[in-house]
Amino acid sequence: YPGLALRRSWEGRVILRIKVLPNGRAGSVEVTKSSGKPALDDAAVEAVRNWKFIPAKRGDTPIEGFATQTIDFKLPE
Repeated sequence: YPGLALRRSWEGRVILRIKVLPNGRAGSVEVTKSSGKPALDDAAVEAVRNWKFIPAKRGDTPIEGFATQTIDFKLPE
């Protein structure tokens, strides 16, 4: 959770479109629906850039593909 967002009690939902490379890494990450708070959007993008994915395959060969991911930022109650 971004520090600024925590201090200001921001919550939100970010929807991302991720290009998944054959090696399972994120090639590009695009915000398709913003939370309305750049700090939350940026944190979501940065988090996903560090994820490892299982790539799509054509036969036994890993290929490039796309994934959609929703990230919810919700403060603990």
